[in-house]
Amino acid sequence: MADIDTQRLMIKVARLYHTHGVRQTDIAKRLQISQSRVSRLLAQAEEASIVRTIVAVPQSIHAELEEKIEELYGLSEVHVVDTVSEDEAELTKDLAHTMASLLYDLAFEAPTIAFTSWSKTLRKMIDTLLPLRTRGQYVVETLGDLGPPEVQHEGARATQQFAALTGAQPVFLRIPGVVPSQEIRDLLLQRDPYARKALEMLDSIDLALVGIGACEVDPDLRSGDNIFTDEQFAYARELGAVGEVCLHFIDAEGRPIESELDDLVAGVTLEQLKKARHRWAVAGGRRKHEAIRAAAAGGWVDTLVTDAATAEFLAANPPSTAKAPAAAAGKAKA
Repeated sequence: MADIDTQRLMIKVARLYHTHGVRQTDIAKRLQISQSRVSRLLAQAEEASIVRTIVAVPQSIHAELEEKIEELYGLSEVHVVDTVSEDEAELTKDLAHTMASLLYDLAFEAPTIAFTSWSKTLRKMIDTLLPLRTRGQYVVETLGDLGPPEVQHEGARATQQFAALTGAQPVFLRIPGVVPSQEIRDLLLQRDPYARKALEMLDSIDLALVGIGACEVDPDLRSGDNIFTDEQFAYARELGAVGEVCLHFIDAEGRPIESELDDLVAGVTLEQLKKARHRWAVAGGRRKHEAIRAAAAGGWVDTLVTDAATAEFLAANPPSTAKAPAAAAGKAKA
């Protein structure tokens, strides 16, 4: 009982301090405890992950590089992160923390948020994200289940947590993300009204959190495990694909690769994505350089969070028809 009482007091102190902005001295008076105990409880709350810390990076650090990429690609915003390592796991953590900071400072209304729950970086972001100041109504998954059951479970958990942090209702897409044939996809949708409703809701996206992938099976997934096979990825590369956006293949300049593979995806379409009011992506690392460049060049994202090495690559390899400077005018930092 003593432990439960301590935890309840810890949560109360953390909410007063972090959510309501009450000073430690005032918390001590209000709860009739010492200020030193307030400090200890706040420290314990961080250790217990009741309070999560986000490192906010000053916008001026890479301002010149960010503005150059915005101008070349016609993006609204680019945020460049100095990562602690080129290791993909470490890079993912740094990018995720930065994305969490940006979402916390969200400056526009986003009633319907399309969430790519299979994205490793976006799932990691959820673990550090604080409750958003902007409230949502729905968080809709952009794709059906990918990978083995444990990965599917992680995706569903991330969707549920993200919805709770935005005050929104989670909308799950509980059918395979990639199926063997269009007939099977149509049959699954015919029998699942919840999946049909989720796909319909993607017609009106206020904020899409977009997934960008290289044109290969993700290292955390297995070929054909509710995702394209190695042979299908090879076929897409033969057609000119350098990457994919929410499992839709694009060429080096971001143009869609039209093939029967699109008919196997149960999720957001490129047409739905293009209509979204805002399209944010967080991606980086050498393995994804070409895919990120293609997604930016094709206009599939308007806000990009990436690492410094990827940003340098984007600046050194502009799209074949670079956007005019006016295309980036009037941007509003979130």
